[in-house]
Amino acid sequence: MKEILHILLPNVSAKPNEIIDATVQTINMMVLSGAISLIFGLIFGVIVVVTSPRGILKNAFIYNIMDKLINVFRSIPFVILLAALIPFTRMVVGTAIGTKGAILPLVFGTVPFFTRQIESALYEVDKGLIEAAQSMGSSPIEIIFRVYLRESLPGIIRGVQITFISLLGLTAMAGAIGGGGLGDFAIRYGHQRNQTDVTYATVIIILIMVSLIQGLGNKAIKKTTH
Repeated sequence: MKEILHILLPNVSAKPNEIIDATVQTINMMVLSGAISLIFGLIFGVIVVVTSPRGILKNAFIYNIMDKLINVFRSIPFVILLAALIPFTRMVVGTAIGTKGAILPLVFGTVPFFTRQIESALYEVDKGLIEAAQSMGSSPIEIIFRVYLRESLPGIIRGVQITFISLLGLTAMAGAIGGGGLGDFAIRYGHQRNQTDVTYATVIIILIMVSLIQGLGNKAIKKTTH
């Protein structure tokens, strides 16, 4: 087996520890930035929906500010966002390079995207259910948790699934400018040193990770769909 790997992937087999470290770094970036992004994205998504013109807590001022901020950050290409946030990242975490320095830009790049996913999922909730809850005297908090979030759970899980797949791509992009992980590994060896087998191995690992995310998400969606 080792001989076959050495023949097919000579440069990869020569640095097994490095590709394992790069994979672990990518997973760490996804988990940390993903967890933070999901929390803030869920909160912001709920705020946008309930303060919208058709929401249960209509507030044009808050809605317009949130909506415009989300649009602004979503319209900035992630590579440019990474560079623009370097001073702020250094101020907050002390460095703008490596896995640690990539977390904050990844959060800024992911939160607006996930917020829109949450917004879309919540808007799919039947208005009749919301009106029925209001007629029974449910408070806005009760409507948010018992109607909005409960009824839109499959859509939220689908949004989480899509967000993590997108986030995996962003971690690779962050690696291209010193963020570490599989992106950095592929650029440093596969591109700069023309070791094509490293590039292919990185692509395979990313495809496996995407397949796992897709599979777990699909199972969760089936279990929560009613």
